[in-house]
Amino acid sequence: MNGKFKNFGLITLGVVAGILVSLNFQAIGQLATRGPLPVEELRSFTEVFGAIKQNYVEPVEDRKLITEAINGMLAGLDPHSAYLDAEAFKELQVGTQGQFGGLGIEVGMEDGLVKVISPIEDTPAFRAGVKPGDLIVKLDDTQVKGMTLNDAVKRMRGKPNTQITLTIARKGEPKPIVVTLTRAVIRVQSVKSKLIEPGYGWVRVSQFQEATPESLARHLEALFRQGPLKGLVLDLRNDPGGLLYGAVAISAAFLQPKLLVVSTDGRTDDARKKFHASNEDYLRGSKDDMMKNLPAAVKTVPMVVLVNGGSASASEIVAGALQDHKRATVVGTQTFGKGSVQTIMPLGNNTAIKLTTARYYTPSGRSIQAKGITPDVIIEEPGATLAARVREADLNRHLGNGEKEAAKAASPQAKPAAMTPSQAATSEPPKPVELGSKDDFQLAQSIAFLKGEPVKGQTPPVAQTKPAAKAN
Repeated sequence: MNGKFKNFGLITLGVVAGILVSLNFQAIGQLATRGPLPVEELRSFTEVFGAIKQNYVEPVEDRKLITEAINGMLAGLDPHSAYLDAEAFKELQVGTQGQFGGLGIEVGMEDGLVKVISPIEDTPAFRAGVKPGDLIVKLDDTQVKGMTLNDAVKRMRGKPNTQITLTIARKGEPKPIVVTLTRAVIRVQSVKSKLIEPGYGWVRVSQFQEATPESLARHLEALFRQGPLKGLVLDLRNDPGGLLYGAVAISAAFLQPKLLVVSTDGRTDDARKKFHASNEDYLRGSKDDMMKNLPAAVKTVPMVVLVNGGSASASEIVAGALQDHKRATVVGTQTFGKGSVQTIMPLGNNTAIKLTTARYYTPSGRSIQAKGITPDVIIEEPGATLAARVREADLNRHLGNGEKEAAKAASPQAKPAAMTPSQAATSEPPKPVELGSKDDFQLAQSIAFLKGEPVKGQTPPVAQTKPAAKAN
């Protein structure tokens, strides 16, 4: 029996080694030049693999065991690295095009629960009052604890007009919040705009998709056709990010040509790059530069960039670039702090892995990771709680900032109290404020700032400064 088990382990070890070679990761190739593969650890893996195959109460397919092992490897790294099966890989590709089926929330994992990073505007989740920082503890009658993020996302996705009930734990709420949502085809209109009043425009980017740069250009042209602007608010609140080249293009719309927008730094040469306000760095397979015909005043109009704790990744790149070049004044609250680069590495059978390969840095060299962008003028949303200010630094296994002072910069957050079965009552979430409406307090104060008028709700109070108008 022991001999059979040993032979089985040796065969499995060969299979595992073959899999590693077939993946052909650059990182693995680099490690191979530094030293041999960890044979003892691989032997332990094969022993566990063999024990499961021979002794588990029910037969388990090899494919399932290996897939779960890959899932575990990636999930143990950071909250954003993940294995994408064929369905998840397809959903990722479709999502960047601005249309998919589901509830409309950007999510991550925290303590084995699904944590809401940001609801997507004008979706079932947004309209139901789901907030950044909410912890989803149950999907219908199924506990989330123990699910992978992919499994939870699959359960939330589904056919339009079907329903799902979410049980949510929210900081400051003594009882769980239970909401029933109707799934819909999520068509994200990534750019909106309007004149708030004569001479003052508002343009909102809710997500960075393939069509976002072209859409932004159209909206800016439409705003400036209505007359000269004295001030412009670029609203990136609750924008969970998206495509890097979209962030570079949006930054290039407002910056002088060739200025540095963002840099990345990682272990490989491919992970060390600089992106400038240049069409060479944001055009993808198109000969038409959507930014070349913008009115010249777009690059000099006094600007505010409005952000909050739901502003992440690509939106933080834009805010950091415009802030560092003194092109705009950043207003709102501390951003999420997702300053890491995920590279999609396709595998066989239409699957892929999403692997964190680098960190983002603003033009002045500030790391965004686990710190975010600190506004020049801090204005809290009325009634905001700590739950609305959850950030990357609060996620388990988050990637470090890469700077010695990162531990000091990350603000500790209280964890939501654990729920018990006796806490079965339901409380209704407050209705969210429509961004861009007359009730939008932060937007109103941004317009006041652009006019040079007193700003209400600053925390802490800061000296009034003139809005930034031109790039250095």
